[in-house]
Amino acid sequence: MNDDEEGEPPLLHAFGGYGIELEYMLVDRSTLAVKPLADRLLHAAAGQPSNDVDRGLLGWSNELVLHVIEIKNQRPIASLSLLPEAFLDEVQYINGMLEKYDAQLMPTAMHPWMDPKRETRLWPHDNDAIYKAYARIFDSQSHGWANLQSMHINLPFADDREFARLHAAARLVLPILPALAASSPIANGAPTGWADYRMRVYCDNAEGFPAITGMVVPETITSRAAYESRILEPMYQAIAPQDPDGVLQHEWLNSRGAIARFDRNAIEIRVIDTQESPRVDLAIAAAARSAIRSLYRAEHSTLEAQQEMPTAALAKILQDCIREAERAVITDANYLRLLGFPGNACDARELWWHLVERMQKDTAAQDPFWREPLRNILDHGPLARRILAAAGNAPSRGAIEAVYRELCGCLQEGRMFLP
Repeated sequence: MNDDEEGEPPLLHAFGGYGIELEYMLVDRSTLAVKPLADRLLHAAAGQPSNDVDRGLLGWSNELVLHVIEIKNQRPIASLSLLPEAFLDEVQYINGMLEKYDAQLMPTAMHPWMDPKRETRLWPHDNDAIYKAYARIFDSQSHGWANLQSMHINLPFADDREFARLHAAARLVLPILPALAASSPIANGAPTGWADYRMRVYCDNAEGFPAITGMVVPETITSRAAYESRILEPMYQAIAPQDPDGVLQHEWLNSRGAIARFDRNAIEIRVIDTQESPRVDLAIAAAARSAIRSLYRAEHSTLEAQQEMPTAALAKILQDCIREAERAVITDANYLRLLGFPGNACDARELWWHLVERMQKDTAAQDPFWREPLRNILDHGPLARRILAAAGNAPSRGAIEAVYRELCGCLQEGRMFLP
């Protein structure tokens, strides 16, 4: 089919464009409690009841719960450098609109004391059949559904060949992304023992349906046909007895950490926690893109070697990084060789130093937007580490509230949260 004849834009080749989605909590300005008013915000911005708002380059949309709003670029963008300021402008515009509700946006991947059993309010408007189906089949009044905010990165592919190479590369980088991006160490009003508690609960949010989540790290797949037969069909069959009308039988039901979105010819990466400012989010997106692109180009390992890496071994690295973030020790020498690391063991921070230094050599004549945020993350730890350092070992509710109030300020002002 000729896409131009059908009125559709031509397919983008790998790394020809990027789609970024950022999720934020709506909270009370005074108490920081979650505030379920996404529908009122979207209505006010659109001038009528609406699931989304078109703001030109960027747009807003609803999510499963009423206390979360998503901001995203509407169409693939050629350079990530165009997005940090654009996202910050939207954050500040939304915060201005929220003043009349005595509300504001809060960053990070989880609300630190939300009680999802008591405070969850599902989206009740258009597409509510989907949310009701999720609520009926899963425990949507839990942290793994109602209290998690993330950044999604969409990377395009034009055909099966590009899909196979991009999927192989993404599955290798996915396990170490929480080492940079963990921002959810506190839930239920206390430290959880996990740097990335959002990903910890995300891993179990489809409990009882292992076909939906797998090991979170996706299996090696080499074509769309193979993906449909090995990933999507088993998932649809597993859910069918509880979903007789097929409401959830779509590719977005897949809860792996990187999923194929054939509806837009992209791979969507889902394991990155929301940060304290869009510039940091986009810096992490740039680091992920660089590492994936290096693997895609087979700079240090062949496609075949990448595809042969066992999913269980990658899942172990992911779980270690979910718990320990940058302190996770990686002893799989084969994995490190695939990423071009010159050693048999290291911690995740050391591995990311190596990958970021490689990024810097590729852009030696520039001062890219990501350089300072990534240097600060590598020097001071991911946001989860900095939150725990600021809150203390056994933080009181007041200490936690003070930290998250400062994080709201970071989001509004576009700055990093630093010790």
